[in-house]
Amino acid sequence: MKATGMVVEYNPFHNGHLFHALAAKEQTENDVLIAVMSGPFLQRGEPALVSKWARTKMALLSGVDIVVELPYVFSTQHATTFASGSIAILGAMGCSAVCFGSEDGQIAPFLHAVQWKKKHSKEIDRLIQQYIRLGLSYPSAVAKSYTSIDKAPVLDLSKPNNILGLHYTEAIDQQQLSITPHTIKRVEANYHDEILGNNKISSATSIRKKINGSYLEDIEDHVPPSTYNELLLYKKSYHQFHSWEDYWSILQYKLVTSSLHELRDHYEIEEGIEHRLQEAAYTSLSFLLFMEQVKTKRYTWTRIQRMLTHLLTGTKKSEVQSIQSPTYIRLLGMTDNGRNYLQKNKKKLTLPLVSKVGGMIDPLLNLDLRAGRTYALGIKDRTRRQEFLKKDFTQPPIHLHSSS
Repeated sequence: MKATGMVVEYNPFHNGHLFHALAAKEQTENDVLIAVMSGPFLQRGEPALVSKWARTKMALLSGVDIVVELPYVFSTQHATTFASGSIAILGAMGCSAVCFGSEDGQIAPFLHAVQWKKKHSKEIDRLIQQYIRLGLSYPSAVAKSYTSIDKAPVLDLSKPNNILGLHYTEAIDQQQLSITPHTIKRVEANYHDEILGNNKISSATSIRKKINGSYLEDIEDHVPPSTYNELLLYKKSYHQFHSWEDYWSILQYKLVTSSLHELRDHYEIEEGIEHRLQEAAYTSLSFLLFMEQVKTKRYTWTRIQRMLTHLLTGTKKSEVQSIQSPTYIRLLGMTDNGRNYLQKNKKKLTLPLVSKVGGMIDPLLNLDLRAGRTYALGIKDRTRRQEFLKKDFTQPPIHLHSSS
């Protein structure tokens, strides 16, 4: 059995994701589809709309065979580290192919860009630092550095899907993995579109906006029926969907009771921004108002949210700097087909496959468990919150049987 890997967040799983999953399997002609998925906190530095377990079930009900967790240290990072950790796990899972979405659906520009980048790495790094000193955000500095060099590859790095695709392809090359990268053309909706599309394929951003605005029924045509049912069930069970506002009181407490030195110890808080964060915390009535005060051209919304995620979870610079690569594979769920793949290939996996975390000692896992407990603290229902605090220990991997 051969496997195709995908890097996902499924926040939530929508029709665009369904198209990607079906197209990935068709294009690669492999038997099994494996998704490495972010856990409770995401790459843009925000809590997932619903738990990783609910998102796992959405994926399994829509054609994904195995879902494994991207550890917190990698899931809440900039594109380079996010991609590196994801590809390392898919490589350890034995994937022969990886498939990602892009603007044009052609893999050649990505392969060319990786080789071009290797050739011009020193010049690119110099230009990135130069543009950052001029006040550009890191993503803008990267994109501008590429276009500033002669004979730059024809790859639009202003698009998030293309940026991630380049880093996935580069990670495969750097880790010398026997993985063939594939890409499919993104359909219709743009990554950050805030309005639902007309053809039932919409961005996760627009879908979340409707859900957070209590217009859940508006998204029914834009997600698979199984996703819609899972969202209804989650709302019925937890009486909420997660957003930053649910964590604002905890975050505000940390900002106003910590010393500036203590704030600086947290990962990604640097260059004196702790002064700005603490000052705004005293005057902001909500997370949204806080963010509007602290964001600047240099510090993008996403970058600040990632800082705040690390502060919320208590993630220190020293903890992250000691971790270089994934040390295990956390299994979240599987279908019967996925289970067959794992049974046949378990001895070939190059990292331990973990189904139970009780008694396991690992610095990477410690951060994952802390992130899970922090996520639970945003649940308003006290009984549900207490249950969720233990969920990483009590919830076994989801096994979706063929008859389910």
